[in-house]
Amino acid sequence: MVQGASLTCLAASVNGGVYGLIIPHWRRHSNLLRKTHAVSGFDSQCPLHHCLQGLHFMGNPNTLKRRNLRVEAGWLFNKGGEQELDASSERSESANEDILIFFFQLDLATRVQYALNVEQYDIAQQLRNKLTEVEGEVIRQQEAKRGSSSKSEAQDKAISIIRLRADLQNAIENENYAVAAELRDQISELEAESLAASAKALVYENAQYAFRLGQKVKHKTFGYQAVVCGMDPICCESSSWMETAQVEKLARGSSQPFYQVLVDVHEDPNLLVAYVPEENLVAPEKPDMGRFDHPYTSFLFYGMDAAGDFIPIKQLREKYNRPRHEVPMDPPDDDSGGGADA
Repeated sequence: MVQGASLTCLAASVNGGVYGLIIPHWRRHSNLLRKTHAVSGFDSQCPLHHCLQGLHFMGNPNTLKRRNLRVEAGWLFNKGGEQELDASSERSESANEDILIFFFQLDLATRVQYALNVEQYDIAQQLRNKLTEVEGEVIRQQEAKRGSSSKSEAQDKAISIIRLRADLQNAIENENYAVAAELRDQISELEAESLAASAKALVYENAQYAFRLGQKVKHKTFGYQAVVCGMDPICCESSSWMETAQVEKLARGSSQPFYQVLVDVHEDPNLLVAYVPEENLVAPEKPDMGRFDHPYTSFLFYGMDAAGDFIPIKQLREKYNRPRHEVPMDPPDDDSGGGADA
């Protein structure tokens, strides 16, 4: 069962190194899990708390960089005037963390159900409370990142503008022109901010994507094979990340869809998760049924469909509000024994 997958699958041993990520604030959430496991006795069923403490990378310490630290360029000694990009420029720490937190939610939900099944209702309630707390934080982060908060922000600014206009009218009627001038400047500033927030929210509501969840893609520049596991209608990374990835040099800039992709560990074991602009990806011309290995596919997808793409779990589709993809059924060949079940 996907939701019951152990977090041990997140640690992939590649070339003598284990690649993953420590998320500091997870330790707060895992404290409750350790306490409840000691009481409930189902610690061995879902070893999440062991993995949260040990999920880290060994080997090259530069393989993954800590979040919120400025990413330094790997071309410090490049004597040329142009910085030459490599695949690591699109590595995304925040995308990796986003995926792991998503797994954490799935695991908590599974633990709640297990506690209910064994009639440990107090434990189930504690876990449910923790799950609600985590989900609330995730929603707040998603709203700030993906435009929902922009819509409410625009509405709040519109209300503020109405109030300021009433104050402006009173200032004019009282011939307090200095105050009126200040209010007029505030209104102009709020109108510009409200317009920007409304535009951002509109982008998310009307987003059009060339690729779908679970689809196999290939990087046009770096050539590696990957699978789409997330998407944003515009670049939502930090300014330092965009500077490192030279987003401003893209033909479509930052105002195009960006995708979280899982990179095949056999093609680039150091990359793991990348954040790639739409213009840098291409879908294979023919169905690709070849091997694809990545430690995250086991809990993000059910498996492969008849076209070689991955089938996203329901929770992943709901996260990005994407429909279920149905593989077109080709007419069976004469020697075919039957169609493939997508």
